[in-house]
Amino acid sequence: MGQQQQQQIDFLEDRDQRVNDLRIMANRLRRHSLEMTAASRSGHPTTCMSCADLMAALFFYSLRFDLKDPKNPLNDRFILSKGHAAPALWAALAEAGAFPVEHLQTLRRIDSDLEGHPTPRNRFVDIATGSLGQGLSAGVGMALNSKTNWIDNRIWVLLGDGEIAEGAVWEAASLASWYKLDNLVAIIDINAQGQSQRTMFEHDLESIENRFKSFGWQTYQINGHEIEQILEAYEWASHVQERPAAILAWTEKGRGVSFLSDKDGWHGKPVMGEDLERALRELEADTQPSRPLAIAMPSPGAQDSPLDPPQRSEMEPPAYGDGDSIATRRAYGVALRKLGAVSNDVFALDGDTKNSTYSQDFQADFPQRFIECYIAEQNMVGVAAGLSAVGKVAFASTFAAFLTRAYDQIRMAAISRSNLNLCGSHAGVSIGEDGPSQMGLEDLAMMRAIAESTVFYPSDGVSAERIVALAAETPGICYIRTTRPATPILYSNDESFVVGGSKVVRRSDDDRVTLVGAGITLHEALAASDQLQAEGIAARVIDLYCVKPVDAETLRQAARDTGCIVTVEDHYPEGGLGDAVLGALADEEVRVRKLAVTGLPQSGAPDELRDAFGISRGKIVAAVKELLG
Repeated sequence: MGQQQQQQIDFLEDRDQRVNDLRIMANRLRRHSLEMTAASRSGHPTTCMSCADLMAALFFYSLRFDLKDPKNPLNDRFILSKGHAAPALWAALAEAGAFPVEHLQTLRRIDSDLEGHPTPRNRFVDIATGSLGQGLSAGVGMALNSKTNWIDNRIWVLLGDGEIAEGAVWEAASLASWYKLDNLVAIIDINAQGQSQRTMFEHDLESIENRFKSFGWQTYQINGHEIEQILEAYEWASHVQERPAAILAWTEKGRGVSFLSDKDGWHGKPVMGEDLERALRELEADTQPSRPLAIAMPSPGAQDSPLDPPQRSEMEPPAYGDGDSIATRRAYGVALRKLGAVSNDVFALDGDTKNSTYSQDFQADFPQRFIECYIAEQNMVGVAAGLSAVGKVAFASTFAAFLTRAYDQIRMAAISRSNLNLCGSHAGVSIGEDGPSQMGLEDLAMMRAIAESTVFYPSDGVSAERIVALAAETPGICYIRTTRPATPILYSNDESFVVGGSKVVRRSDDDRVTLVGAGITLHEALAASDQLQAEGIAARVIDLYCVKPVDAETLRQAARDTGCIVTVEDHYPEGGLGDAVLGALADEEVRVRKLAVTGLPQSGAPDELRDAFGISRGKIVAAVKELLG
């Protein structure tokens, strides 16, 4: 026999051995998933069993990943979008050597990092999942980062067939093909079982495939339990060019156990007692837990050229003159461009409103780091969270009103501990004639409710620019609320701002009332203070530029000094600036009047609308007089 023939035989024998070992590994993942969920008395073992072969082949054949350095930028990334299959992920990581297999028995315990759905509390997880339909957006963000920085890695996202009913999946699919993300692979686990009934398309792979094709993806159908087919699909996906790749995998929920496989009624239920013993016996012959397997997680590839390290220096200060006026939305764009010039890890995203939010300023100077997400706000926030997960500083902007539709993505970004900056422009009735559909009137309440968020509301160009720089350095979710109309400059260019701060912009020893506003209403409060002063009533005025965390000490001191506080906000009464102030004054003896937009607004001139809906300077004066009696 010739040497070449012998090499071919050895290669085939090695491949046969690898395929056999991957089959064994898949059943180990199934066994672990059953045992872990039984130990925690909760979880989703059957959805883990449908994707076990896909996970085994990925983790021990295709996923190039350094377990000793999980944040290595050259690593392939994996997102488990069907987050309820977390036990399969934990099992794969344990078998790969990320942590001891015994640790799996701590699933869902309060002292464990193996949560019921993946979160970055476990250092091998980049992004939190479990609210279905969001993983692909994060994958798009990671893939865009790799393309921008010429990183030779691949982003793998495992989705369930049930979650592809979510519109955000198709927002992500559309953007991925538009940007030709051939480093992005979606694996669709098509087990045909939802939570309460069969999925929309069940096992109709053709219909699902046609949908991905219509969005510009290359596709590949496989039996998701045949290791040979899975390996061929992964090899194919690694060589796709110009378009993202979708692998459509026919699977069975509960695969490997006769009384679970493709059976209704087992979603979200652990297998316990005699049923568990029976299930483990059925898997035992194919698990071989004692035999070492000749497979391991592949290492990341080498990079031809070194990656540019993050570079940051101090941002150019504001440069306004006496008498200048500028809309804070415009100042946001000025600041974003300045920030991009000194920070090479800043990315800006927008939802086709860049000529209104002025993120177009950043795009003009740094087009390679600007991502136009079009009118798809859910995907925009998900993409930004993906960028944050790989260490980028992401600023995403649109009208404040339109961020409401992305609230779940914002919530999940907080769970992911994303450093994500959102700018909502066109806040309140002050946008004027466009009418109520364009008016952000719920956004302060929405963003204050996000865990560990920071909420900014600048009132002039200087504060807006300083706050953009501050947000870039502040961990967690930062929200910057900007205003459409131009407002006068209030502060000197060297004024400083801090998280949790405020500014007392007017005060005297004779103050009888404190007016608290931010954004456009601060200017209304200043005008009201002038009118009150002319009538012999001294009014302190506070700029609450940080609505969360609120400057409680300054507010309490004002309450002690004046005994009366009037808050005014271009926002609905619930959950906004007024409620933030009330929360800070809970233990103070003070009379408070809260002015906010009441009723459903309509089109009109900004001044008319502020007066009609109770937040104009005239309404502030009237409220003060009534409060003082």
